[in-house]
Amino acid sequence: LGVVDYGLYGVIGGLVIIFTTLNSTFASATSRYITVELGKEDRVQLRIVFSTSLVIHTVLAVIILVLCETVGLWFLLCKMVIPADRFFAAQWVYQFSVLTCLFSVVQIPFNALIIAHEKMNVYAYVGLFEAFTNLFIAFLIQIAPTDKLVFYALCKMLLQICVSLFYRIYCRGHYKESRFIFHKEWKLYKEMLSYSAYDMIGVTSVMAQGQGLNIILNLFCGPAVNAARSVSYQIQGAISQFASNFMTAVNPQIVKYYVRGEIDNMMKLVKRSSILSFLLLFVMILPLSLEIRFVLQLWLGAYPEYAPAFAVLVLISALISAFRNPRTRIFHATGHIKLSNLVTGTTLCLALPLGYVLMKMGLPPTSVFWGVILTMCIADCTNLVILKRYITYSMRDFVLQVHLRCVVTAIFASVIPLILYFYMVDNFLRFICIVLASIFTTTVFAWMFALSRSERILLIAFIREKKWKRR
Repeated sequence: LGVVDYGLYGVIGGLVIIFTTLNSTFASATSRYITVELGKEDRVQLRIVFSTSLVIHTVLAVIILVLCETVGLWFLLCKMVIPADRFFAAQWVYQFSVLTCLFSVVQIPFNALIIAHEKMNVYAYVGLFEAFTNLFIAFLIQIAPTDKLVFYALCKMLLQICVSLFYRIYCRGHYKESRFIFHKEWKLYKEMLSYSAYDMIGVTSVMAQGQGLNIILNLFCGPAVNAARSVSYQIQGAISQFASNFMTAVNPQIVKYYVRGEIDNMMKLVKRSSILSFLLLFVMILPLSLEIRFVLQLWLGAYPEYAPAFAVLVLISALISAFRNPRTRIFHATGHIKLSNLVTGTTLCLALPLGYVLMKMGLPPTSVFWGVILTMCIADCTNLVILKRYITYSMRDFVLQVHLRCVVTAIFASVIPLILYFYMVDNFLRFICIVLASIFTTTVFAWMFALSRSERILLIAFIREKKWKRR
């Protein structure tokens, strides 16, 4: 697409995402209520919950459409920094992005139903389809019969429509509760809306750190810096997808443990998933951070100026998030999200005004991401404290068993890759050596420090069982 067009797609799509903040809050509520009813094995109430969420998301899609075609369109036309020769294309991209968003909104209840049933194979196959289709679209851009940016946005919209239709058809064929029924349980509407209202603060903080800061970068620096930011977040998205898919499988279990009153098992699962999420990210982030310039050169050739620095800082913030994400699911399981979102969410939102002040002071664009890291560290600490109000657990033990183990593993695992980075010649061989060394050292020191004795025994038993089955 080129630097300018790629930056425009990132910031225009981000503008639409801001208006989908409501969608993210209701998506969380939908997933939580469906999983709870599955845990109770109440199929009648499950169908009512699904129908309620479908109505809410349909109404929400209409609200988002109105917001996008009024406030959003005004901001696009009057405030954003767009080159004059790309203004017409930007408007088409915006409209396609709005339609893509609307289809993703009405898809949420069906997604939540599949995940709650823990049909991860279906989720995985659709993910593979999306990945390979995106790759195919990237090749098609080279022979696009029209403007490449407009063509790309159109293809992304068509892909989202196909995925939405598949989820709908699959659920209709496999789950009776996906059949819509009209009901008059207005209390349930009120309860889900109330739950989502408190959750909105947390989701808004994510938008502020992501798309809000992207717009600030556009206002102060223009599309070229937006391109660097989009590149960094594309890298982060690809890396984080591993941990995200892992947590998608874990989240329903956390909720079900809580519903059944198995708090000890729930906390064990949260600790294990926190450690594994961190390690899954770290084993990829370590070599990527050291060789980010080589990877960008291999991938893009000429890359945006700030892309390497942005990418490293964004990857660091992803590592910090790995600690907090599993704990967040506990708040959703208990339903006590008000205080957590008010305190933690507000702390994360401070990254937006902080970023504006830093840019106004004339500091480089990288300072915005340092602000994000600072607020994330503070939010992680507050999240630990607030959790004690609702779950009986030892904060000291949690920090020692999760945070300290992961940090110690990361420090020791980084030594050999750092030695290779500083003492080998900058070429493809160094890149391969650092990747292999990172995998080896992370595995070894994770075994020594990150995993408990009982977890090591379980892992050995699991490996032996797999070997026995193969024989």
